[in-house]
Amino acid sequence: MSQHEFVSVYEHDKVIRIHLNRPAKKNALTQDMYQAMTDALRSANERDDIAAVVISGEGDLFCAGNDLGDFLRHGELKSDSPVFQFLETISQVDVTVVAAVQGAAIGIGTTLLLHCDLVYAAEGTTFVMPFVDMGLVPEAGSSQLIPLLCGHAKAAELLLLGAPFDAQKAYELNIVNQVLPGSELMTTVEKVSAELAKKPIKSLRLSKKLLKAQPEPINDRIQRELKDFLVVLASKETQQIIANKAKR
Repeated sequence: MSQHEFVSVYEHDKVIRIHLNRPAKKNALTQDMYQAMTDALRSANERDDIAAVVISGEGDLFCAGNDLGDFLRHGELKSDSPVFQFLETISQVDVTVVAAVQGAAIGIGTTLLLHCDLVYAAEGTTFVMPFVDMGLVPEAGSSQLIPLLCGHAKAAELLLLGAPFDAQKAYELNIVNQVLPGSELMTTVEKVSAELAKKPIKSLRLSKKLLKAQPEPINDRIQRELKDFLVVLASKETQQIIANKAKR
């Protein structure tokens, strides 16, 4: 589909793959890489024939975080800098985002996963959010999302102490969906993306949008769901699915 120097983007069977391809630098992210990922996510989200986006990394390490040297070369960060465009985009897209993680996920290599819908990690993967140790603060919404996933005490341990943790703990903390042998990681992610590609895309996207909507009174949520329910119920695709099931 497109080829950036360090980010490969290609499409297959209703799925767009974003593959970090900078193994010599442990897939550390530059501003240009963020822009390439943002463009791919936006393109996928704008198309009504794309069921999912898969994010993966080349080599033995998923992502070592930001390339700080590249950030310094670009000068002062602004609200429209590529990194912030990426975070805004991945946090808001309606298309389902799946991640395959191996080796290590450092800094934003971990926090970007908080915006993915399905995350699969290889056994032996290490996660770490070392923001305080680097004289920084949590980013990518992690100061809110981590406590929501695992509570304040565990979030404080992860974000204030910044100690590495393994894939099993990431699973227990609800950061990943499943821990797999490394040899099964991409096979499993391909199976999951193929399953997503079989589903009605409109229903898939509206369901994700409901999952990510802000908390509200339950009756308001029922009304929100009803509105979307009626939209998909009236679609030709849903009508055909219902008709096919009725024949069985």
